Amino acid sequence: MITSLGEKIRVENIKLFDCSRRHDVSKCAAVVKSGGVIVFPTDTVYGIGCDPYNHTAVSRVFVIKARKTGKPLPILASTMKDVKNIALLDYRASVLARKYWPGQLTLVCPLLDSNISSLLVSNKEAVAVRIPGNKCTLELVSECGFLVGTSANISGKAPARNIRQILSSSLKGFDAMLDGGYMTHEKESTIVDLSKKDHSNIVREGAIRSKDIRETLSTGGLTN
Repeated sequence: MITSLGEKIRVENIKLFDCSRRHDVSKCAAVVKSGGVIVFPTDTVYGIGCDPYNHTAVSRVFVIKARKTGKPLPILASTMKDVKNIALLDYRASVLARKYWPGQLTLVCPLLDSNISSLLVSNKEAVAVRIPGNKCTLELVSECGFLVGTSANISGKAPARNIRQILSSSLKGFDAMLDGGYMTHEKESTIVDLSKKDHSNIVREGAIRSKDIRETLSTGGLTN
């Protein structure tokens, strides 16, 4: 039983961890590495994820979210070096990454690592990647290596900003939760598709405005 925003919520069969305790972050990472599915804080809302190389765990995320397969999910990394091991960052992606990472930008780039679960890959050719700015998330991802990072909600429902909203929702079946407090950002990450050469597409405008993305690309990131 935990208390959140003055309400008591019964928690059954879920391991609860706290971002303020470093060993808790390590324990949560261990759940991921053992094939578990976790809920955790991100830069904007709470996310749900697992080891992107574990196809069974990835499948569970789709089932828990009631999300149709064929709709890929993003992968979080903690360093640019790690990102470059799984995705091809061309000049455009590098410009945006230098400007907005760590942060609220997801880039869809050509896939390099074929060992990643096929459920996460768009047409088996592209993968969505991001380096988060949230300190707790970065610590978690650095211990996991990589982490699937999609919003912790049933597909089509509003994303959650605190653990009370998750535990009182119909999102069930995950193994652990990492409490990072209330997420204050109003919007999810902006998604830019750079998987095709000489063509960029803003899939979703979120925390970073489309006009800022276009300006950064047109100037090579040289403006203030």
